[in-house]
Amino acid sequence: MSEYDLTKILPHKPPMILIDDILEVNLKEGSLVSLFRVYPEKQFFERGRGINSIVGIEFMAQTIGCFSYFKDKCSAPKPGLLLGTRLYNNQVEYFEEGIDYTVKVHEVFTDNEIVVFDCLIYDNNDNEIASATINAYQGTNIKELLKE
Repeated sequence: MSEYDLTKILPHKPPMILIDDILEVNLKEGSLVSLFRVYPEKQFFERGRGINSIVGIEFMAQTIGCFSYFKDKCSAPKPGLLLGTRLYNNQVEYFEEGIDYTVKVHEVFTDNEIVVFDCLIYDNNDNEIASATINAYQGTNIKELLKE
């Protein structure tokens, strides 16, 4: 059981909260580690396969959202916009049922609106199975942008 209430950290509502726990927050280093499990009741689960690895980008984005929450001194969660990703590399076609995966994000650039994160996903044997650099917008006028 997690000590974190992800419904208060992310601007999503179940079942779209895809990560299951936060394992480590290090604001000094600009990083956060989350965990997700693959099970049949989880959104995007495909029986006999698991979760398509392209969903890894969303696991990374939600982990970035958690980092932003803590960086913003645990104020109400704010939406962000995924601007793009470079070099999404994955070693598996599907995240397998019954496996716990960790997502590690590290902020490498910010101007307080545009942020860039290096992101990694590891399986439960600590094998790197996916990586990406994600660019996001977390500006103050995002709600106005979303209305247009």
